[in-house]
Amino acid sequence: MEEQIKRFRQPRVGKKAGVLVKKVNLSIEKKSYGVREAIRTLRTNLQFCGDDKRVILVTSCVPGEGKSSVSVALAESIADMGKSVILVDADIRKSVMASRLQITGADKGLSHFLSGQCVLADVIMATNIPKFHMLLSGPEAPNPTELLESKRFTGMLESMKNVYDYIIIDCPPLGLVIDAAIIGRQSDGAIIVVEAGKTKYRLVQNVKDQLENSGVSVLGVVLNKVERKNQKGYYNKYYGSQKYEGYYGHSEETKNA
Repeated sequence: MEEQIKRFRQPRVGKKAGVLVKKVNLSIEKKSYGVREAIRTLRTNLQFCGDDKRVILVTSCVPGEGKSSVSVALAESIADMGKSVILVDADIRKSVMASRLQITGADKGLSHFLSGQCVLADVIMATNIPKFHMLLSGPEAPNPTELLESKRFTGMLESMKNVYDYIIIDCPPLGLVIDAAIIGRQSDGAIIVVEAGKTKYRLVQNVKDQLENSGVSVLGVVLNKVERKNQKGYYNKYYGSQKYEGYYGHSEETKNA
């Protein structure tokens, strides 16, 4: 399995490389300066968590808080600093990643691989961003819990850790389904995305407790969609690098996830 992934590291592809790498173009909305700085701050904070924090899951409490947008932006930022990264869309219940990024031509995904319908090399895709690869969710699976608990999922992550510097896993909201807690058992750390002024403290605390009970360290919270109209100065509208009681702050101008 590991060798299948390593083929994607070849500088040239085709018959000589022994594999035809599927490449997709990601349609990512251009971000403002403030948002870019907020994402860089999140990336820096992640680095300071330690070099053993490489498999990172991103979840939220409820849909619409922006976790998928944060996952993509974080992966893109990691690739921008020259680190290899793969973004795994692990929402095999109801993913919006492919439509959000306007990805076409991806006929197989994570649900195909976990159910044994294909090999890993069939579902990993290169993108138009250097060092940024993706694994989309594939079609909705009738047994997502069983698939995510399988040895095939564990083996996939172990193989990826030998190839990529970072693995970012976009998970379904933990306030609705248990998937993120299951994936947490195989992860090095978790980031919770919380929409400012919407999500209740008790719900965030419950999500944090579920993650910690699964054995994963909660690295921080991204406070998302922070509108700072009253702040004066250069960053007077959107800027999210301020910390909130030790959590990461992040403002997002893109669409909900």
